[in-house]
Amino acid sequence: MRLNEIDFRNALPVTGYGPGFFRVGDTVWQGPVLLTWGSVAGWGGYADPAPLLALAGQADVLFIGTGPDIAHLPPDLRAALDEADLPYEVMASAAAARSYNVLLSEGRRIAAALLPAA
Repeated sequence: MRLNEIDFRNALPVTGYGPGFFRVGDTVWQGPVLLTWGSVAGWGGYADPAPLLALAGQADVLFIGTGPDIAHLPPDLRAALDEADLPYEVMASAAAARSYNVLLSEGRRIAAALLPAA
């Protein structure tokens, strides 16, 4: 089997995760995190929709990681994302992190809002 090293250019992939944290590049972030193709920041979770809505018209897609298992988004958040015409996909955080990394390696304008596992 031949392995190829992935070039993320200057973007930071998710390199690990566990109970309550995500490792992005070499930095550990506690709690929810918002990643884009050019930045990483703490995120206030479902009660903090503003940073997500600011991605409308900029991100190709937003992956929303709902923690250890897939879950429904709160109706008000879902409605706000739909109204902003922001493409999004909801999945468990581990799957969202992996999907983010794949599209990031392709140079896509991708974002992920991830809730950690408890």
